[in-house]
Amino acid sequence: MALQNSTHKFFIGIDIGGTKTAVSLGDEAGNIRKKERFATADHYEEVIDQACSSVRAMLDFASPHKVEAIGISCGGPLDPAAGIIQAPPNLPTWIDVPVVDLIARRFDLPVYLENDANACALAEWYWGNGRGCRNLIFLTFGTGLGAGFILDGRLYSGTSGLAGEVGHLRLAEEGPLCYGKAGSWEGFCSGSGMSRLYEMKFGRSLSAKEICDRAEAGDARALEVTDTTAEYLGRGLALLVDLFNPERVIIGSIFSRSEGLFRKRMEAVMKAEALPRTFSDCKVLPAGLGEHLGDMAALGVAIGKLRQKEGSYDR
Repeated sequence: MALQNSTHKFFIGIDIGGTKTAVSLGDEAGNIRKKERFATADHYEEVIDQACSSVRAMLDFASPHKVEAIGISCGGPLDPAAGIIQAPPNLPTWIDVPVVDLIARRFDLPVYLENDANACALAEWYWGNGRGCRNLIFLTFGTGLGAGFILDGRLYSGTSGLAGEVGHLRLAEEGPLCYGKAGSWEGFCSGSGMSRLYEMKFGRSLSAKEICDRAEAGDARALEVTDTTAEYLGRGLALLVDLFNPERVIIGSIFSRSEGLFRKRMEAVMKAEALPRTFSDCKVLPAGLGEHLGDMAALGVAIGKLRQKEGSYDR
């Protein structure tokens, strides 16, 4: 897409995942203008070198337009204030990597880091199904379960940047072991949790995608697992809507792809468990950005953090 006559501000997003890393050039209106992706190597030095090479290509493509900031989205744990990735499960060799400093020293641009759940919350707020809200919650519901909170019109990160670790909540005394707890919310409502739940019940390992595909085809065993997941999704959401009274809860990944397997049971449980007013105040929606969410999340970090520095998250 030509940039010659554009009046938008431009940003670069780096989405670091366990298997692939994507670098995107986008504008404040949410348009991706250029994108490069590559496999995430085991050694962080190689990934950072490749990411910086892509950033240079984005800067050349954008010229003479100015790029305002670089945003990095990555799974936690991490320290956003210090700009350090702290060995997340999908990047176990990335032990206390000062990723912001390593990239910022190569470019005369502000660089910001945020965990993927918070980054997705920002992206959905700016461009997706959270537009127009002042209070929303984003749930990852992918390999793991995490949350990002937009409260009173700004991202809420907590004292140590660890707000939103909802997968660690224990919802049952027994259940799949995820996030260090048997019966955790992540154990019932994540890809890894669904796989372990199926194995506990039936002695065979299947991926969450295989379970959902079988459930959609009417397989009784797979439906038993997805019904259990929907039950606990509703229980956990009831807690969140009573605690935070959001206008919307937006759910990504597995829910976005297989919403029909979960919604009816999830809503019935939410209605039974939550306060009537908080339940009626809130709409639960799939992620509106679909397969572009990861790219947009990294851009959302750049835009959101820069606006926060300037004194406002407002669009």
